[in-house]
Amino acid sequence: MINESALLESKALRSGVLERTDVLDRVKALSLLPDGMHVTTAMVGAYFEVGVKAIESLVVDHREELEANGYRVLAGTELTSFKEACGIQSRTRALALYPRRAVLNVAMLLRDSEVARQVRVYLLDMEYMARTQPVDNNTVHSPAEDLDEHIDRRLTHILSKTVVPLFNALIETSGEHSRELVELREDVENVERRLCWHHERMRALEAGTPTDAVGASIKAMTWQAFERHVADLLRRDGCTQVVVRQARSDRGIDITGHTADGRTVAVQCKNRDARWSVPSADMQKFAGAARTIHPADVALFVATSHFSSEAQAIADLSGIITVARDELEAWSAGARLKALRSA
Repeated sequence: MINESALLESKALRSGVLERTDVLDRVKALSLLPDGMHVTTAMVGAYFEVGVKAIESLVVDHREELEANGYRVLAGTELTSFKEACGIQSRTRALALYPRRAVLNVAMLLRDSEVARQVRVYLLDMEYMARTQPVDNNTVHSPAEDLDEHIDRRLTHILSKTVVPLFNALIETSGEHSRELVELREDVENVERRLCWHHERMRALEAGTPTDAVGASIKAMTWQAFERHVADLLRRDGCTQVVVRQARSDRGIDITGHTADGRTVAVQCKNRDARWSVPSADMQKFAGAARTIHPADVALFVATSHFSSEAQAIADLSGIITVARDELEAWSAGARLKALRSA
């Protein structure tokens, strides 16, 4: 297997894996600007846990390569329009923007960052597994199973290599319909992420592991760590002013924040054994808190288990969005919650 340091030296090797931007969210939640496409230099530094100067120095050394992968600097009327669209209050006269592809490019160039190293290792591990996965001739698969897996893999390839790049090109050249195109691209990327997550989970089950790495990681969290994890996912999906409330004074609300378009968000988190179901009493308490004590435009109940039928019925009547175990694992693996998109 190729050592992760090889990505630091080989531009050809880097260019061969630049489509795998989903790896970024698998290593650590990447917060995006309200446009759902870009991050700033400061946000790139925060993701890789290095200073802004380290990122700026890297851009100086590799500007041509980064620009080929979407890096650009806005100024003048273009910057003014972008600030207005994203609600940015800064008075800066120039703003450097990185799409996800450029952020992945940075990960393959940045030497002094443990997060960047983890991205490179994860990236090469996935590529290695995809290209060298052995065929077990002793395992019997039905023709239907083989066909389903072949179709899923083919769909994943088409989505990542053809459909998403096509949407990126359309968004760059479209003004009037760019928002609709961004939403459609997010739908496509969600399908791709869910297919990848499904494949990984099936491989884990075939190997005798009861759950995938994402599920195991969540299961090992304390309730405090779980709340912080959900808060990070909210930030990754564009939410701002995300606050994890103190347990003694939360009044039934664990996390608050705002969506990218300004709607208020209230979240209740329950980290319980998968065999446990959220009872109706817990849902009633949260419904009251999210409608009276801390009124919210978007109310999310996130659980590591499933919801009882009565609890789900109360959620449906109250307009509460439930995120059960399977959807939580997919969300953690990179899929984005539709409820958090701009209304």
